[in-house]
Amino acid sequence: MNERFTGTEQYIATDDLMMAVNAAITLARPLLIKGEPGTGKTQLAQEIARSLGRPLYEWHIKSTSKAQQGLYEYDAVSRLRDSQLGDARVHDIKNYILKGRLWEAFESDVRPVLLIDEIDKADIEFPNDLLRELDRMEFYVYETRELVKARHRPIILITSNNEKELPDAFLRRCFFHYIRFPDPGTMRAIVEVHFPGLKQELLAEALAAFFEVRATPGLKKKPSTSELLDWIKLLLAEDIDPAALRSGDPKKTIPILHGALLKNEQDVHLFEQLVFLNRRVR
Repeated sequence: MNERFTGTEQYIATDDLMMAVNAAITLARPLLIKGEPGTGKTQLAQEIARSLGRPLYEWHIKSTSKAQQGLYEYDAVSRLRDSQLGDARVHDIKNYILKGRLWEAFESDVRPVLLIDEIDKADIEFPNDLLRELDRMEFYVYETRELVKARHRPIILITSNNEKELPDAFLRRCFFHYIRFPDPGTMRAIVEVHFPGLKQELLAEALAAFFEVRATPGLKKKPSTSELLDWIKLLLAEDIDPAALRSGDPKKTIPILHGALLKNEQDVHLFEQLVFLNRRVR
């Protein structure tokens, strides 16, 4: 079976990104992906699994997540309750071992894809707590005294939004790639995948307006690819005239349906101020 990722019809991958994915597969190391929110980091794992025909196991990290949860958890509370009720299940501790996503991936009959999503949301020690398991592809279950080994080394994709620095020991074990924000040409290809047959005039005006918003100095949150796609969907639903998006229109304030692009009041206010100043200069 082909072990090289070449992108999919639903996902526009740059040559650099495909090279990074394939390098990580060849090295059998986790691929650490960073980039702005909304640049397709999570979707990449889904498309790798689809492209290679492999099962996907997703572990979405929260601020309260612990590394142990990815391996397994022992449900002592349920066992205590069952013992009080006289349930026969209580005599087999395996009934109270809850498998985590790593354990599930380790048991896969074929080489799976494992996504550890937004690892930087967790405590700083979280990545280090997974070093041994990711290196050796095994872990010990103390309650049942069994060693769980991976049948096949998963293709591991780890995403980060750069909310906090990751430990050096963890970084050494990963192949790293930063997804740069798409240039206009790549963005045009991405939009055309999601909206085939989109009129070229609307596409051109929407992209020009979008990149103009992103280039606005001082924005707290620049709009992402996913927000552009939402915006275009709204423009189509409301049958907006492409001419209404042109920045050269002296009557223009902020983009139509700007709530899809600007996500806080500071940025809306900033954009309005800049447009007002630009009008005065004219």
